[in-house]
Amino acid sequence: MIQDYTDTAAQLEPHFGYADRILPCKSDSGSCAYLDVIYGSHDRGIFYTGILWGTIVGILAAWGLGRRIVSFRRRTRPGADGGRNNDGPDPEQQQQRQRRGAGQGERMRRAIAATSRRYLLPNTPLRAVFGHTTRLQVIMLGVLAGYLAVWSFAGMVAFGTWRTPVKGQQQAGGDGVIITNTRTSLGPWANRVGVLAYSLTPLSVLLASRESALSLATGLPYTSFVFLHRWVGHIVLLQSVLHTAGWIIVEARLYRPQPTVWQAFVAHGYVAWGFAALALLVLLWALALGWTVRRVTGYEVFRKAHYVLAMLYIGALVPHWVKLKCFLVPAMALWAADRLVRLVRTAALHCGWPEFAKGSGPKWLNFEPATALAGIWRDDQHGDIVRLKFHLPQSHAARGRWRVGQHFFLCFAEGRIWQSHPFTPLSLPMLEESGLCHEYVFRAKKGETGRIARLVAAQGSSGPGPVTMPVIVQGPYGIGIADGLRSQLHVNVLCIAGGTGIAYVLPVLLDLVRDEGPGLAESHRHISLIWAIKRARDVEWVPSQLQQLHARGVNIRLFVTDDDEPSVPRPALLDEKGAEVMSTQGHKAPPVASGPGIVQRPDLESEVDQFVSGTEFGPTKVFGSGPPGMISDLRAAVAKANSGPKVWKGEDRFDIKLTCDDRLE
Repeated sequence: MIQDYTDTAAQLEPHFGYADRILPCKSDSGSCAYLDVIYGSHDRGIFYTGILWGTIVGILAAWGLGRRIVSFRRRTRPGADGGRNNDGPDPEQQQQRQRRGAGQGERMRRAIAATSRRYLLPNTPLRAVFGHTTRLQVIMLGVLAGYLAVWSFAGMVAFGTWRTPVKGQQQAGGDGVIITNTRTSLGPWANRVGVLAYSLTPLSVLLASRESALSLATGLPYTSFVFLHRWVGHIVLLQSVLHTAGWIIVEARLYRPQPTVWQAFVAHGYVAWGFAALALLVLLWALALGWTVRRVTGYEVFRKAHYVLAMLYIGALVPHWVKLKCFLVPAMALWAADRLVRLVRTAALHCGWPEFAKGSGPKWLNFEPATALAGIWRDDQHGDIVRLKFHLPQSHAARGRWRVGQHFFLCFAEGRIWQSHPFTPLSLPMLEESGLCHEYVFRAKKGETGRIARLVAAQGSSGPGPVTMPVIVQGPYGIGIADGLRSQLHVNVLCIAGGTGIAYVLPVLLDLVRDEGPGLAESHRHISLIWAIKRARDVEWVPSQLQQLHARGVNIRLFVTDDDEPSVPRPALLDEKGAEVMSTQGHKAPPVASGPGIVQRPDLESEVDQFVSGTEFGPTKVFGSGPPGMISDLRAAVAKANSGPKVWKGEDRFDIKLTCDDRLE
């Protein structure tokens, strides 16, 4: 041992997060110089972690403050009440007024934003490494990685080497040569990356939290942070491996005599806990790989195993180096708070229903799932489609109300009670006589959704009568994507969906037209829907909604991409009483871009260009949801359509924003 802690005459110098140092140093000069380096490097490392977290907190604080200032300015701006009275200015006058009021600073901001979208919105070309991820997210990852790389080496003594004698050890030949330890800066550097790995643990938990404090500060949905959470995990694993490898080299190779030093080293409890933590981290990482999730475990097994292994890993880190528990206690507290808030929010939606009060006990103790009416469209090739509809009681409407674009996690009580899946409501958050209406449509895959589809099909085949299913609701989560859009009469709207992604974009359109009056012709803004479906009969999922949009003048284009039933006529859309309200063959139907039996996928670049070219004035907001490949193409199309120089010249239609559902990213 390089320091003698049994020396009662020595003075102990405390160092945060590390063992106390004994002063004065009574070892040889090389050992004393090495101690100066290792303690100095550790102290600087702790200081750098403080800078790291100070930077993170500062960015979040500035972001949150900026959002609130912008929000306040928008609320206090004249005409920002969001109303739609007929006495107000028409959209063209509103646009001209905004142009006159927007100075060079505002035009420059919008031009810079359009230019940024043109170059940062497309997916990174390294899809095999980063997946379906934008260039902006990869740049943010690069900044974080570079920041950590700087703090990993800042203040280190490069290639420092000290040869120190081992007390009482002579070479076996008896020639009086002293056996020496080789002390290098590898040990201090291994400690530095270990400290950084500890400091990133609460950040990793924060990035993965569904009840996200980051969302409160930034206004971004929690799903936006999944990419960074994944890569922070990769970085922590790399740091942990380097930390472990560094000390293995030091203790098994550079120190003498061997194997005595190594055996004494691994006999320490903190070393055993370190190896255990690394093993858990490697297992955690391996089970989170996309290949493992798709081919071996499935999503639900991965999710539950991820929770358990993460807490076991953090629990093993505490005894490995208890002096750094200042990073681990917040991580565990964040994890526990996330679960507690989820539980409270679920109870708030399902406890205390007055119609289910039982006995004389307090009615808030009664927990009742919602009873959903279920329907199914069988599709053995692509997966069955399930549609659900249920109501939360009026007494709970305020707790369960959501904003357009938010989603809920649904747990099916007749399935596996510990599993839940995210779904976006197809309906608007409108209070009906029966309560707050929820409607969902989803495609059944392997696992829980497939099991639910089989249960619905079995109930439906057992005899006449409605098919019902108890559902537990948790949410809402995410952010509102259409806030204030109804009052922005100069903003054009293009919605693009693939398959069940219609549930994400359809409420945006329904919200726009619900108070519009006889039609959209007088509003001068363009509103279009492009929907790619597997088969022509898939329009049966949302018949009344499509009819409502079509009647209010929304341009609807349907693309049939994989129809293997060319002889089947296009289905009629029926109302609740079975009366035909619109046929997909008649002239009143939305145009179908691909005829029966013809496979055609939408050319998103062409569709976006045509939409922008057809607008009279004003910027455009594009909403998209669908398979990852479709979202990648949509990002590229929207990015190409943006033009900062044209926006600077006053051509606002080249200012195009994209909002897409990135839960599958």
